[in-house]
Amino acid sequence: MEQFKIQQPYAASEKDVKNVIAPAAIENNPNYLKLGDKFIKTLFIFTYPRYLSSGWFNNVINMPELMDISVFVHPVDTAMALKNLRKKTAQIEAQLMEREEKGLVREPMLETAYQDIEMLRDALQQAQEKMFNVSVYVTLQADSLEELNKFSEKINSLFESQLIYVKPSIFQQIEGFSSVLPICQDKLMVNTPLNSGPTSSLFPFVSMDLTSDEGILYGINRHNNSLIIFDRFSLENANSVVFAKAGSGKSFSVKLEILRSLMMGTDILVIDPENEYEKLSNTVGGSFFKISLTSDDSLNPFDIPIIPKGEDPADVFKSHILNLTGLVKLMLGKITAEEDAMLDRAITETYASRGITHQTKDFSAVQPPLLEDLQTVLQNMEGGRSLAERLYKFVSGTYAGFTNRPTNIDIKNRLIVFSVRDLEEELRPIAIYMVLNFVWNLIRAELKKRILVIDEAWWMMKYPDSASFLFSLAKRCRKYYLGLTTITQNVADFLESPYGRPIITNSSLQLLLKQSPSEIESVAKTFNLSEAEKQLLLEANVGEGLFFAGLKHAAIQVVPSYFENKIITTNPEEILEMDK
Repeated sequence: MEQFKIQQPYAASEKDVKNVIAPAAIENNPNYLKLGDKFIKTLFIFTYPRYLSSGWFNNVINMPELMDISVFVHPVDTAMALKNLRKKTAQIEAQLMEREEKGLVREPMLETAYQDIEMLRDALQQAQEKMFNVSVYVTLQADSLEELNKFSEKINSLFESQLIYVKPSIFQQIEGFSSVLPICQDKLMVNTPLNSGPTSSLFPFVSMDLTSDEGILYGINRHNNSLIIFDRFSLENANSVVFAKAGSGKSFSVKLEILRSLMMGTDILVIDPENEYEKLSNTVGGSFFKISLTSDDSLNPFDIPIIPKGEDPADVFKSHILNLTGLVKLMLGKITAEEDAMLDRAITETYASRGITHQTKDFSAVQPPLLEDLQTVLQNMEGGRSLAERLYKFVSGTYAGFTNRPTNIDIKNRLIVFSVRDLEEELRPIAIYMVLNFVWNLIRAELKKRILVIDEAWWMMKYPDSASFLFSLAKRCRKYYLGLTTITQNVADFLESPYGRPIITNSSLQLLLKQSPSEIESVAKTFNLSEAEKQLLLEANVGEGLFFAGLKHAAIQVVPSYFENKIITTNPEEILEMDK
């Protein structure tokens, strides 16, 4: 009688997992392995130079080819390390004495080794350093033996250019491959004794991941080709500084940020010294105002700000008086302490002549004075005639076109650009100060997510009063949901101002593009750049540089889309091509 055997359903076991993960076969050769279709070779570092600079491992980690790197750090007991170093010191000292007795020429290599060991012994004894046995293995992967050999030569040259030498693990390729697997087992055990400093230079995480769920696309991370998507308002403050030489893409990068921020619902205010933002404004339907001697657009610096909810009108009025005093001082140039006090009293009396005092609760129905009213008050004050005459050119003279007229612009738009290109060079700081004061009053009046862009900010840093106002703005704008962006190409002028460095420290976001050799040292000192980062900024192409977001930073490449580039480009060749 035929018997039927009922088969049990198939159940996967632990062995099946290993069979799925492991290759079908492994070919073990003295100098390489063949795993499936891949050719693999493991190298180990066996010699280091006397000094290792931080970031030397970056070039290896960021190579585009496929490879695995394993770093083993085996702690060494300090007492044992001191004992071995003492023996080594005795050997070297004996060699030096022997050479001296024989009358041989001094040997610098032995003397340097002796000094280095003594310094290391002191550091170990004082617990300033620790000793480690460090193993570094690099496993290369390629699709053919020829590609593997080329890759091996390439990485050998890269290491040797830094005086670091590697060897293949001949006849131990399986042990070498096992050492880079994620099982934390050092099968090769090819160690090099290193103290804490050189060991820390092997830290592999050279590039932070700056991809988040919110924010805008700033560019591509050149370290790992990931996207840099970041929300500047997620930091402790939303301020940003952009440093770069002319033609390196700083305004281009900021315009790209403006365009993408508008799509995310952020309002933008721009102070434009070169009419670079006019095309962008016209394209997206923004408001473009020209501030010049003959322009129809004008701002009255004496306008009373709107009182924000919850704030005391007296405090707002006094703050406005201080800002206005700074502007008038910018017009007058250097003044004495007595003239400063007189000016403060004259401005207060000018407002009082219109019935405006710190006791006024509502300024909306009051007609603000003009600069000519201040001149009249100064003429009638004892000792004020000299100041009144110095204001003549701004009231009735050549410069009266933009400082002595009522405000007539409409600021109800999501993108507002103030252009000061057509003003004389000496008037630009005054105009920028006026616009900033106007914008600041606008920002305080209504809490809204905004970005204020000041291009060529070094103009303001040349004058103490305007620099002080910009610094005050950088400190206070956070609580009004404002992000301040300052752009400059004259890094030295910006940093030499006593307010320049504090503005940088009050900016959580920093973008450094291509720098000139004359500026790189001051930039490197300010931002604590490594030698590799300095070299990157010197050799960067247009739109390439370093992006800092709080404690995170990465090498960035700013990449626009085709249509974005047509809107924001300032390249003369591209503009002429589009105009055809």
